[in-house]
Amino acid sequence: METPPVVLAYRGYGTPDRVFVRGHVLDDRLLYDPEPGDSLWRNLRAMLSRYLSTTIPDTKVDIQFNGQSYQVRTDERGQFELLAEGPHKLPEGWHPVAFRVHNPLDEGPSFLEHQEEVYISHGTHEFGVISDVDDTILVSHATETFRKLRLILTKNAATRLPFPGVPAFYQSLCAGKEGDCNNPIFFISSSEWNLYDFLVDFCQARNIPKGIFLLQALKSGLKDFFRTGGGTHSHKLDKARHLMEVFPDLKFILIGDSGQHDAQLYAQLSESHPGRVLAVYIRDVTNRKNSETIHALYADHPHLEGKVCLSDDTLRVARHAFEHGWISEAGLQTVAQQVEEHQSK
Repeated sequence: METPPVVLAYRGYGTPDRVFVRGHVLDDRLLYDPEPGDSLWRNLRAMLSRYLSTTIPDTKVDIQFNGQSYQVRTDERGQFELLAEGPHKLPEGWHPVAFRVHNPLDEGPSFLEHQEEVYISHGTHEFGVISDVDDTILVSHATETFRKLRLILTKNAATRLPFPGVPAFYQSLCAGKEGDCNNPIFFISSSEWNLYDFLVDFCQARNIPKGIFLLQALKSGLKDFFRTGGGTHSHKLDKARHLMEVFPDLKFILIGDSGQHDAQLYAQLSESHPGRVLAVYIRDVTNRKNSETIHALYADHPHLEGKVCLSDDTLRVARHAFEHGWISEAGLQTVAQQVEEHQSK
């Protein structure tokens, strides 16, 4: 039985001058809302569907944004991209964008539609946040293949866990020093676009602020599934540099972990963009030798003196952010409360 195509569009981002939108058109993709009580089979089926679905090349996609109509076509990988140049006379914040593709099947609606959002920044924020995902906000065991795959296959977005204090810390960063800001957050991950819906659902389920995701190229097949999250991770640096270029008036707080070379990549970013990096927070998830290597690395970057915090404790990182004026005292107290509640369980 043939199935209609699925438009998998991602949250866009940009400024009043230019907006970036992207997505894929897929076939045989299972989409459903995860529940805490979902069976092992349901979780397994949903995850494998993310990697076994096929892309549909050379398909026209109609996009509606800010009263304007755009037409793009998917490339050989089933991906479409749009750079909508302004001026877009829109206030800062989230704005709707609509996608539509023709249904080639005789049954069902003539068009398949999808709604998403675009974040517009005027560059007036205190700062932006660039964060990794695996083993930074989401417990993933990314450096241990068997444990990583077991989590991916047996859990879903409603049952995977964040690190203690992470939701409150990220909420505090977005709220800023006075607790009333809306600082943007960008998630850059070595996870593939296959996991986009999972990551969005996870953040929503765990009260992690809504952000923009920049992920690795879509993969297809079981072989790619078993290699999920792999590679050199250098793409993170490219994407972070892209954000620095798109939002030239923003300074950034960078957050990662010690398992995927985030420290090294962030050091390069801070060197190539002097004065743009306010702080670097690295979650320590590896061995002592690797931690010593990271400390030595930042010792070679004196412009980052006092800006780096390497720790496996979210509360310690939050204290550093409070002392430097990035989060409010109320925000720090909320992080402390979340960590204490976790420890008392």
